This record gives sequence, structure tokens and C-alpha cells, in this order.
Amino acid sequence: MARANKAATSADGSAGTAGVPGVLVWCITGVQIAPALAESGVLGGAVRAAFGPVAAGLLWHLAMGLEIRVGKPGALSTGLPAVIARELRERLLSRLGLATRDRSAEQITRDRATATAVRLASRARLGPWGRHRLAAAVSRSRAAVHGDQRHQLMQELAARRNALGLRTVAVPAPWEAVPDELPQPTRRPEILAARELREMHPVDAIRVTASAHPDADPPELRALLGDLGIVVSETQVGIALKALAPARTRALASASAAGHKRRGIHARIEADAPPDAADADQPDADADRALLPDARRVDHDHRAEHGRAASLRALQAGLRIGQTRAQRIRALLDAEGPHS
Repeated sequence: MARANKAATSADGSAGTAGVPGVLVWCITGVQIAPALAESGVLGGAVRAAFGPVAAGLLWHLAMGLEIRVGKPGALSTGLPAVIARELRERLLSRLGLATRDRSAEQITRDRATATAVRLASRARLGPWGRHRLAAAVSRSRAAVHGDQRHQLMQELAARRNALGLRTVAVPAPWEAVPDELPQPTRRPEILAARELREMHPVDAIRVTASAHPDADPPELRALLGDLGIVVSETQVGIALKALAPARTRALASASAAGHKRRGIHARIEADAPPDAADADQPDADADRALLPDARRVDHDHRAEHGRAASLRALQAGLRIGQTRAQRIRALLDAEGPHS
């Protein structure tokens, strides 16, 4: 019955309760403590009760919620002892300075050193030992290297030094009528830009800064980003500028091409001209007769080497003429007959 109650009352964030059977188990456990105290005294009875009925009740309680915890690892017990245990654990972690989870040892050291530096820097007077501790705390906080840590240090120091200003800040009474349209707080553009750059990846921040300052060299870009609390290395600046160089080249090419005037070429075909008039090879008898001596020499050499008249291809290669003209030269040679 207890298992059925826990399964019925369990949810995504809670393990459920055992109901009446759970209450009866702890009542029986409490009743069994009395014989243990009566039999063995206060000290012995307390030990017997802790390792006897109390331990049995805890084991029973864990066994009832075992299946639910396996099926839902994030489920929390809603019983009074479990709630008290969780609250005590959270308060202990807060007291020890471990409230923020998933931090590395280096980050914890930097945060503690930042808090120490803020506490020492806010004092009105510092002796030699205090100044030494302040310098050591600033060095351990790595505020000179990490932009986020330096920003946190300056913000906390400003808040601590100006804490007395809260006494004179004008605030409206909570029971006064609030207008329908509240004036939106105005933010300076440079503050918004700096915040957006800090939220970007370092390489993306370098690209945006380089686009806004195209004439700046890598050291100047690093200095500009450092003033905004963004620490980058020379390697990151080089990678970002190399990735930005092709885009600048394309932009310059498109800009230079846009400055030139384009000229159009329009083709016109005369309707009265015959289709093959441009390609027609008009015969020139005088020119063909002028090539006959060379043609005879090519034909003679071809007959001496191959034993037959020169072909059209041989005439084209030897005289450097086209096929139509080679046909006419071949016809003239055939009309003359074989020659020696």
C-alpha cells in the first residue's frame, strides 16, 4: 500500500509520500525506542534505538522510494525530514561560499581574491600590511588578464564605495498610482555596444571591431577591445583578420567594378544577305596560279616519298591553305598532268 501511495503521488519533481502506512511505520519506530531506553539506559538506549528501530524505519523509507528514484533521478522527497535536510544543506553551502556550483578551483580562487580586494580597497585607511594584502588579492584575482573578472571587480568596488548613496536615492512609494506608460530608461549606444561585444565570441568581437575601424592595426584592435573589457590574443586577432580579408577583397572588387561604365555589344544581321555569303570562299584564279609553283614542289616531294599524288591534306599542310582552295589547286595540278 505504501508503494502504491508513493507511485500515485509522485511527480516529475517529487518522489511522493507513503501516506498512512508511512505514518504508522514511524509511530511503531517511536514506540520501540522506549523499551530500548528502559533496557539500556540513556546512552545505551540511544545507541540501540539509532541502530535498531530508527535505522529499520529509514531503510524501509528508502526501499519504498527506490523504484521511483531509479525511474526519476531528479525526484525529491516531500517529507518533513527531507525538506529540513535539503534546506540545512543549502544554507551550509551558502555559509561556506559554495552557493555557485560547477566552478573550477581557479575560478573559486579568483572570486575569493576579488571579494578580498573589494573589501580592502573600500577601506578609508590601509597600513603597509593592508596594502600588501590588497596587491596580492588583485594579483590572485587575475583582473588584469580576464576582462570579465576586471569588470566584476570594478562594479563591486563602485557599489561598495557608493553604498551610502542609497540613503538619498528618491524612490516612489509602492502604494502610489503608477502611470500606464513608464518612461523607458535610456542607455547610451556605446554602453549597449560594449555589452553586446562582451557577450560575443572573441573572434566575432574582433571582426565587428575591425569592421568599425578598418584602418586599425592588430595592436590597436587589441587595445580597443581591452578598453571594453575583452581580452584577446594576437593569434585570435590574426585569425579574425584573415577571415575578414576575403570579404574586404570582394567588397573592393565589386566597388571598383561598379565605378566602370559598361558597354553593350549589339549584333545586326542584314536580311538581304544570303545565308552563306559571309562564309563563301570566292575563287581567285590569279592567286591560285601564283601558288602553282609551290604546289608543284609539294606534289613532287609527296610523289617521291609516297609514290602517289599529294592529297588535299598534304596540300593544306604544305601551302597553309583551306580545303576549298586546296581542291582548286589539286584540280589545276591534275589538269597539267604528271610532271617531273
